Amino acid sequence: MITYLFHYLVLIQPSNPFQKLVGHADHVMSIDFHPSKVGLLSSCDSNDEIRLWDVNDGDCKLIFKGGSRQVRFQPRFGNLLACSTGNIINIFDVETNSVQLQLQGHVGDVRSICWDMSGNFLASMSEDSARIWCVSGRKCLHELRSSGNKFQSCTFHPDRAQILAIGSHELLELWNPMYQSHRTWPHQAHGGIISSFADSPPTGTIASVSHDQYIKIWQRCLFLRGSRYSHQTCFFLFLLEDFYMISWPFT
Repeated sequence: MITYLFHYLVLIQPSNPFQKLVGHADHVMSIDFHPSKVGLLSSCDSNDEIRLWDVNDGDCKLIFKGGSRQVRFQPRFGNLLACSTGNIINIFDVETNSVQLQLQGHVGDVRSICWDMSGNFLASMSEDSARIWCVSGRKCLHELRSSGNKFQSCTFHPDRAQILAIGSHELLELWNPMYQSHRTWPHQAHGGIISSFADSPPTGTIASVSHDQYIKIWQRCLFLRGSRYSHQTCFFLFLLEDFYMISWPFT
């Protein structure tokens, strides 16, 4: 488990509890583990700095610029690292830390990015629009304009690769660009902004976290059959305040 606190990262593991990864001069905004290289971690801060870490020895292996909001390794092989900064998405070659391509088209700042499981397609989210890109083709395949409820976060469905889950204010919206691509199917999910998602392909579940201080885990809920939802189930939720009483002595 790893979390980030302002200028440093905190790695929590049984062998070395509360190991600090220190180096960022500004607030750490995002982290992501490499899918195949054990112990390789990426992070970015609000000053556009990206770092690659070896969490086994706590060393920073590489520093470069180009990401201030989110970092995401390409699934499966991890050859590419997608980073968002402003309204631009930079795609880096992990071995050479060079920019392979830039994806441009958003008017507002990109708030969320995610890969599909194949690593061939990337979704990006600004408050006013959602886009799905073909990385190898270097082009936007689909675009959805927000109807007023500002988009905040996104993730591809772990079972239905053509469907994108979009988090906005209180709503979990489902977008299938291959079926009525101009609209979403909204579901009342939270009492505040849905700020982030995490998915679990082996279980087919999606977790959502919101400013309402709830984490919800959704199962068998996020795919469309025709114009209707299939069975919708939130099978587990808990209030973050339950954990506020836990105090960890950082040393």
